[in-house]
Amino acid sequence: MIDVIVAGGGPTGMMLASELRLHGVHVLVLEKELEPAKTVRSLGLHVRSIEVMDQRGLLERFLAHGKQYALGGYFAGIDKPWPERMDTAHAYILGIPQPTTDRLLSERAAELGAELRRGCELVGLSQDDDGVTAELADGTRLRSRYLVGCDGGRSTVRKLLAVGFPGEPARNEWLLGEMEVAEEPETLAAVVAEVRKTHHRFGAGPVGDGVYRVVVPAAGVAEDRTVPPTLDEVRQRLRVFAGTDFGVHSPRWLSRFGDATRLAERYRTGRVLLAGDAAHVHPPLGGQGLNLGVQDAFNLGWKLAAEVCGWAPEGLLDSYHTERHPVAAGVLDNIRAQSELLSLEPGPQAVRRLMAELMDFEEVNRYLIEKITAIGVRYDFGEGHELLGRRLRDVALKRGRLYALMHGGRGLLLDQTGRLSVAGWADRVDHVVDVSEELDVPAALLRPDGYVAWVGGDQQELLGRMSRWFGKPDS
Repeated sequence: MIDVIVAGGGPTGMMLASELRLHGVHVLVLEKELEPAKTVRSLGLHVRSIEVMDQRGLLERFLAHGKQYALGGYFAGIDKPWPERMDTAHAYILGIPQPTTDRLLSERAAELGAELRRGCELVGLSQDDDGVTAELADGTRLRSRYLVGCDGGRSTVRKLLAVGFPGEPARNEWLLGEMEVAEEPETLAAVVAEVRKTHHRFGAGPVGDGVYRVVVPAAGVAEDRTVPPTLDEVRQRLRVFAGTDFGVHSPRWLSRFGDATRLAERYRTGRVLLAGDAAHVHPPLGGQGLNLGVQDAFNLGWKLAAEVCGWAPEGLLDSYHTERHPVAAGVLDNIRAQSELLSLEPGPQAVRRLMAELMDFEEVNRYLIEKITAIGVRYDFGEGHELLGRRLRDVALKRGRLYALMHGGRGLLLDQTGRLSVAGWADRVDHVVDVSEELDVPAALLRPDGYVAWVGGDQQELLGRMSRWFGKPDS
């Protein structure tokens, strides 16, 4: 029997597969497409996702293919500089196209031993007390202990589970694509800048080799957004908004997207779970979609591995929904707010001007940027130290740095006292005795996803937290 079947080989699915393989879990990824997608829906990684890659030793690969930016405009396109003294060692956005992110994560999963089968479409599933039966389009049946739907906004897994997906349907649509242009770059840039004074969701910018990424509002909402627009349709809409079609030609790819905003009612149904766009869809404001999915996988991976490997404490797997569902709800709310601020109506424009004034206060600016970049996330671990429930940034240690010690996906006790012990949990938690001038606590217990589960200096307190997150000690 397979331990875990992952339906969907996008960034969420491949990140999850890698996390599971770090713990020796047998993973099979099913992807219905025969070839990797060329569509560039995501343009980069936010701070928390950059930290995730650093925690697993992948950041150098991503940096080699991306470009670092510390720019404003990530909240409703309001152009403000990044706040100073952000609580991270990676205060930048990493510009990197989604196909490259997909490839790097797929390569990593393959290196760790995950199996990817392309051209395999899941069409049915059933589950019992012992496992899940997945039915493929060709009639093949596969058996696994768990199954995770990472199969996008139109998730087959979610529909088969009959999980509610409440929210708002698409009311607007945009055409998106990469294509060559005949217009001179200077003229094109000037026209785009003028249009964007009133239409912030319009854009045309170079991506290299004479190719431009173009996004323009559609005339209406298509009945089937899986059918790409024609080049003539793009040209017509460009003329409506810019007065010219820039002579666009030779498209690499064309697509369309809408502003549907929905959140799954639950992330777990027995032995089947949802992650990424299968659990939440929203407009791409602030570039949060891919990042949210990768972080879902990072939260779920070690918990599901603990369940498969037999050491998960009671309620650990359910904490995936408890922690990530509110995070997604918060993202949907900040996107709804941004959408309102992009309206051309007088009321929303007045609020937008007020928000722009408020963002001149550094604390307001930082608060909003931390929302977009997800470094402001705090899980509810109960009352306690201000670090409790938050991820810990990559602090410098006397003998290196914190994130370099987390590549294996295990828990970590950073002990500045040298008096504590993880005896009984050494197969799940690393004990690092070292000091950091950046950390003003005796010791901190980190979960495999980097969130602080305990701070203090008392061994008995530590034992209680170890059992809460890492199960029973070895006898």
